[in-house]
Amino acid sequence: MRLPFLAVLALSFTVSFATQPANAQNAFTPDQVKWGPAPPFIPAGAQIAVLEGNPMAESGDYTIFLKMPDGYKVAPHTHPLRENVTVISGTLIVGMGDKWDDSKTMRFPAGSFAYLDPDMHHYAGASGETVIQIHGQSPVKFNYINPADDPSMKK
Repeated sequence: MRLPFLAVLALSFTVSFATQPANAQNAFTPDQVKWGPAPPFIPAGAQIAVLEGNPMAESGDYTIFLKMPDGYKVAPHTHPLRENVTVISGTLIVGMGDKWDDSKTMRFPAGSFAYLDPDMHHYAGASGETVIQIHGQSPVKFNYINPADDPSMKK
């Protein structure tokens, strides 16, 4: 039962993150960034802009912007591949562990950089509207520590 759902989910992500044509834009000014809704595996309210590649492809490089509103939170999770994050604006809040704990978070203002190695248990949020750039290797996958936290499984 779960396999067909995952196949449909993967197909919808592929359509959402269509690969760029050969003449794809390779440089952007802020007014040229095209924002859209974030994928359903992160909480509603964020926006995403794909700058390079296809984050949901089986392989390849990708670069995205993720715009989060003030107070936005992503529950504890891991990724199977390394994630490289640069804070463009606002303040990114990050903590390590299996449960959200405000006392264990760090604040990263604009200009900060961090990388998260595979399977590192972490959670993230935003103080003020926050834009981060994430780049790495496809495919992007979120593995929530508590499966009940996965927004794509809620209907």
